[in-house]
Amino acid sequence: MKKLFLLLAWLIAIGLSPKANAQGSEMYGKGIRINLDTSGKRYIRFITWHQVWMRYIDNNPGTTVNGLPEASTWDLGLRRSRFLWYTQISPRYLVLAHIGINNQTFVNGGGSGTSGVGGYGVGKKPQLFLHDFWNEYQVVKDKLYLGTGLHYWNGVSRMASASTLNFLALDAPIFNWPLIEETDQFARQFGIYAKGKLPIGKKSLDYRMYLNKPFATPTPDATIQATPERAFATNNNTGAVGGYFSFELAEKESNVLPFFVGTYVGTKKVINIGAGFHLHPKATKSWSATESRFEGHDMKLFGVDFFADVPLNKEKGTAFTGYLLYQNMNFGKNYIRSIGIMNEGLPTPIGSIGQGGGNADWRIGTGSLIYGEVAYLLPKSTLGDKGKLQVFATGTYKNLEYLADPALTYGAGFNYFIDGHNAKISLKYQSRAIYEGTFNAATGDKPTLNENADFVGGRKRLGEVIVQTMIYL
Repeated sequence: MKKLFLLLAWLIAIGLSPKANAQGSEMYGKGIRINLDTSGKRYIRFITWHQVWMRYIDNNPGTTVNGLPEASTWDLGLRRSRFLWYTQISPRYLVLAHIGINNQTFVNGGGSGTSGVGGYGVGKKPQLFLHDFWNEYQVVKDKLYLGTGLHYWNGVSRMASASTLNFLALDAPIFNWPLIEETDQFARQFGIYAKGKLPIGKKSLDYRMYLNKPFATPTPDATIQATPERAFATNNNTGAVGGYFSFELAEKESNVLPFFVGTYVGTKKVINIGAGFHLHPKATKSWSATESRFEGHDMKLFGVDFFADVPLNKEKGTAFTGYLLYQNMNFGKNYIRSIGIMNEGLPTPIGSIGQGGGNADWRIGTGSLIYGEVAYLLPKSTLGDKGKLQVFATGTYKNLEYLADPALTYGAGFNYFIDGHNAKISLKYQSRAIYEGTFNAATGDKPTLNENADFVGGRKRLGEVIVQTMIYL
């Protein structure tokens, strides 16, 4: 099945032949924009994008899909379907709104109350919801802007505010959004933010800072007490502060919107060093069995990263893109979260795999990680007038307190740019670590990286192949 996916992706790629224009299409230009005056300083801008995934997944042990035991799964699903618009009412005032759906598969991702079969069966009619809505006022041009609302001006790292329009490695690793659907709404929180660019000699410092009110996370005390010495998100009414600072060593990046570009496909030279943080007092708590009381924990997240996107040979059209992140996360004692993107699998009592069924993976928790991705844009003569080809690889080293062993996972693939990011096809193989066993505070036992020959054949990692078709206007 994996070979079939690879072959299908390549046949799709070589069969399409519109002329490409690096990052975007010549026909697309500035996109869908309506000027509100003759100067063009007052306008409305519309953006829409859609990503369809076709996948082959090696399921975690004991997985059932749609009630049936499945060692592997193939499917097609809708990863994202979004619509965003913003208007520059005046040169000093901007309003933005962003709606959409995410993660619809043949068995889940449907609207509230959908179940069974029929017109409102399981997985059908997903609900549109608000991703972003904010107002922004220019205080000092370029240097200081203030905004309020449900926003995506995130801290910790560059990838915490990653654009979903132009990922380098097909999608995000998810731990780049360490609060995802816990204290935020799909990587957004209510808050007030400040942003701008400050000149430092001939260079500039791009910054964003915020004061947010995170979403409520009521976890019953009984759940926390049932797992001593392990932190859970819990009731609190505290605020959170954070920010991200990027020192721009080459060309400046646009900060009209918060979305950081994953790859410029050879159209821009960007070299940035960044650092960020997110602090949320008393965000979690754990039960101390020895002292028979709850302990509160502050959420402390920090990141340092480096991004480089450099054209290598303008004549040949080659370019290098690289990103390296160190992320340190403290959510409290042994905090852990397992996440599977568009996961269709449920666990059954076969083996002991706490991370769950399907493609679930321990992705976020107290501890640290190192993540990197690199890409090479092949010469434009590789495909001629049929587009551009970029190959990439990713690697993650995670060392989380809840797990007995650190894990190294990897991925690789390519982007076929038909018309830059406006129309592209991507393919990626990615691995995930498999852990056996459960956490036990009394004995000190923790999940271990699998080496049991009777448990997934002794494999430490399982894989997933994804083919994505994408278009944005």
